[in-house]
Amino acid sequence: MMDQAALRLILLGVFLISASSDPVKKKQNVDIYSFYINSMVTSRYATTVITSRVANTLNESQEIQFEVKIPKNAFISKFRMTIEGKTYDGVVKEKEEAQQLYNQAVSRGQSAGQIKSVGRTLEDFKTSVTVAAFSKVTFELTYEELLKRRLGKYELLINAQPMQPVADFKMDVHIQEKPGISSLEVKGDLSTGDLANAIKTTRADKDAWVTLYPTQDQQTKCKSCGENGLNGDLLVTYDVERRNPKGEVMVSNGYFVHYFAPSDVPRIPKNVVFIIDRSGSMHGRKIEQTRLALLRILSDLDEDDHFGLITFDSEVNLWKRELLKATEANLKNAKSFVNEITDRGATDINAAVLAGVDMINRHPREGTASILILLTDGDPTSGETNIEKIMANVKKAIGTKFPLYCLGFGYDVNFDFLTKMSLENGGVARRIYEDSDADLQLQGFYEEVAIPLLTDIQLKYPGGTNLTKTSFSLYFNGSEIVVSGQITDNSVESFTTEVIAVSKGNNVMYQDTILTKDPSDVPPENEDFMQRLWAYLTVKQLLERQVILKGQETEDEKKEALKLSLKYQFVTPLTSMVVTKPQEGDVEVADKPKEGEAQPRPPGFSQQHHHSPGLSSAPAAHPGLRGSRYGGANPGRRGGRYRLHSYPAAFPFPVAEEFHDLSYSNLLISRVLDPRPTLPEMVRVPVTMSAPTVRSNRFLLPVVGQSKLLCFDVPVPHKLRLLQDSASEFYMNGESVTGQNGFHQITFHYKTNHHLTINTTSVRYHEGQNQVEFLWGQELTQHNTEGVSLILRSNEIDITMGNIHVVILLHKEKREIFLWPAVQQQPKDVSLTGILGKTDASYEEIQGSQTPTLKINDQEVSTSWEDVTDYRLSSKPVIKCWLVSFYAAMQRDISDFTVTKL
Repeated sequence: MMDQAALRLILLGVFLISASSDPVKKKQNVDIYSFYINSMVTSRYATTVITSRVANTLNESQEIQFEVKIPKNAFISKFRMTIEGKTYDGVVKEKEEAQQLYNQAVSRGQSAGQIKSVGRTLEDFKTSVTVAAFSKVTFELTYEELLKRRLGKYELLINAQPMQPVADFKMDVHIQEKPGISSLEVKGDLSTGDLANAIKTTRADKDAWVTLYPTQDQQTKCKSCGENGLNGDLLVTYDVERRNPKGEVMVSNGYFVHYFAPSDVPRIPKNVVFIIDRSGSMHGRKIEQTRLALLRILSDLDEDDHFGLITFDSEVNLWKRELLKATEANLKNAKSFVNEITDRGATDINAAVLAGVDMINRHPREGTASILILLTDGDPTSGETNIEKIMANVKKAIGTKFPLYCLGFGYDVNFDFLTKMSLENGGVARRIYEDSDADLQLQGFYEEVAIPLLTDIQLKYPGGTNLTKTSFSLYFNGSEIVVSGQITDNSVESFTTEVIAVSKGNNVMYQDTILTKDPSDVPPENEDFMQRLWAYLTVKQLLERQVILKGQETEDEKKEALKLSLKYQFVTPLTSMVVTKPQEGDVEVADKPKEGEAQPRPPGFSQQHHHSPGLSSAPAAHPGLRGSRYGGANPGRRGGRYRLHSYPAAFPFPVAEEFHDLSYSNLLISRVLDPRPTLPEMVRVPVTMSAPTVRSNRFLLPVVGQSKLLCFDVPVPHKLRLLQDSASEFYMNGESVTGQNGFHQITFHYKTNHHLTINTTSVRYHEGQNQVEFLWGQELTQHNTEGVSLILRSNEIDITMGNIHVVILLHKEKREIFLWPAVQQQPKDVSLTGILGKTDASYEEIQGSQTPTLKINDQEVSTSWEDVTDYRLSSKPVIKCWLVSFYAAMQRDISDFTVTKL
């Protein structure tokens, strides 16, 4: 039972053409002091967690909002709020039950939250909660999605829009792919401008990492950024190695997934008919962009393709009565026809589509693939206008022989009708957004279906049950067929897959058998991902089929989709997430919006304040507004981490005074350092030395244009120059001790008055004669002075000095505690020195050698393919590298990198 004294809140799904453009008045009353995005991709299945920590800096209670954008294809699977140490979890319920709670809340005049569609690819999640004066709230949202392969790439889209520069902003992406990663690229607005320097990519054979750790200043300097900080998308695209044309099969905990994307088959010549709406509503830019896209598409046709062009309004106009070969002369004539397309009249979709079907049916060609593409921007208004009759006519005429793809231009179109008609005929519907790039959207869709490789694909899995879709009419180059299911007998040692398809009129078969007990399939920490992948794909396909099913079958599959949605806590069109909040009588429910459906907006958030006696009223806050910074450049202001005071002669130097107020009362801000000999006693963590003796530290060296990294060993103990930039007066040194991993102390020196010493128990920072000490394990702590930013987390400290950004990680392993440095950002076009300063390493693999050999700087170097633990990442993954000597890697002796003192 939910706490009766708790408020419940209902987030109601709303579809909007665009996000609200109403200006938001800035307030200095909310501080988003931490914003993390962590995305883990395991075998194409992505789980993304967004965590936002917000402080109310007013001396009164106020409502604080949490608003993020997530991909439309994703399911929200978890939402949590933590306030004053108490956690409030969202619970997914059947939509009808949640709607009752919502109606009760609205009848009481309480606030309602919402999820709404925003633009082409994102949905907006929004909620709010009332937070006491000088208190904090942590929001955590998790969503899941199966990445789709398009034009030979998987796309992971992450949006970041905290609406203010955040002192502690982190975005971490980790991709794990068993076959190996063949390509990786980072694009999007968040990779432009100064933000490009804050992005770091690391690749190994089967793993890739992308991090974005921008400073507050960098967060205002990208293509779509401004004084309100980050505002845009990061798009990570990648593909995997495809050494096995039979596909990739993974098995885990009684579930399997089969990724099938062969490229070893010849392209199939196609018969394609374009059916173009030229009714009056296509007037202006729509018709111009359609003409432009068609001209480009015609240029991309192969000579053995056949094509036809049909335009329609209230009448149907055929360019030619039959399909013609895509010869140079025919294409020239077709382009002249396209250039003459003008808008006029009504919309007879029924007659136009039937004419296209007839054109293909009258000209069958053996060993080809036929495709029908309809582009329209409105409802049928001429000829047959009954939607049900139109769909029945089209389905009867096509008879499952080829797919119909429907492109809906703009928002006036009946997208449900197009979706149902395309699904009934083996195709898909795609919305074309009215924008300056609509022609590129049209061309992009065509490119996805431009190269058919297989037809009539059937996938079979003896020993498999509860399978997702196993029958596909066409497979296109650059796409992928995904099937998941359960294994009926978990005791079997092998599992067989069988694919039967047609290639240019000839039957082909792919058969494969894999061992079900392969321990390398799935990392232990991600063992449940495959079961969730199966559930995700099953629910997606069941919901898709709801559009075309009738009668009892519709109800049965709807019940199954609901059952899985509730079991796996997915927010789908059948479920809602009920969020309990710590105020009395409030309910929010999160619904998933429906593509193309405009709904009335629910009541907006009420902006309520709970006043203390004698306090004045103020409007509700939004975390998108600039608030006070923790530990800003002005150390004397309230809300910072500490304040500096002058003291009488007994205290010859200023010292840091720890202070507490209601907003940070549960957080140890800093240790007080008195410069006199009587320092407070420090807490030391005992270290028991029973681990194997370490003889060297192994460093990874990124390589230009190679996914296989170099590595080299440095014997311990040592004192090393890790990174140095003499021009900016930046120095980072590290010291290791005998028999231990990593470093036990790392020091930073910047300019003449900034000195930072980090060991395994504490962090000590000197600015001139001012000293501050922090302890590992305390809560999130931030400290900023001119040119220097420190962010202490539980097991790492983020350091920015000038334009150099380094993270020092605290690792605990085999009863050892040690430090490891990771350079996140360094100035471009500046040659840094030190062990970590080399960024231009390169090599070539020499084939045919008896022992592995690399060519480095025109010298042949013996090597071996070795394991290395990548301590630059908190997860400490073990990856492979080419181990070479120190001199071969660095082109200098180790003595050139040693220092006598830190």
